[in-house]
Amino acid sequence: MIKVAFATTDRLRVNQHFGAAEAFAIYEVTPDKATLVGIGEFAEEAMDGNEDKLIAKVDFLEGCAAVYVMAIGASAIKKLMAKGIQPIRTNEVDAVDDLLGEISRAMNEGGVAWVDRAVALQAKKTEDRFASMEEEGWQG
Repeated sequence: MIKVAFATTDRLRVNQHFGAAEAFAIYEVTPDKATLVGIGEFAEEAMDGNEDKLIAKVDFLEGCAAVYVMAIGASAIKKLMAKGIQPIRTNEVDAVDDLLGEISRAMNEGGVAWVDRAVALQAKKTEDRFASMEEEGWQG
């Protein structure tokens, strides 16, 4: 399972610039399905170069493997990448459901670099968690 966010006001399509995004929808995606697990809403903000407004958005997306946006500035890209979140630019006409289907297919078939990295990282976290439990003497 990986978490993916979409900058969207209607939960149907990616239609927001990251810095001015009024809402993000977060989904947990598996090879078989996608489930909406969170909505973050933010006050309307001008595209004014105020970098502080990015902090709350980046913090909200913590734990996501990627965020789909219509557009994004260099400083936001840098902040997201530092948290391990892959920003992905897309077109306003791209439907969230279609993108979720593409992510699920990529989880099954491989070949999409950011999805492959996210799946590998998730597998490593799971292995590390079980190793820690075993070290603590947990018996299943």
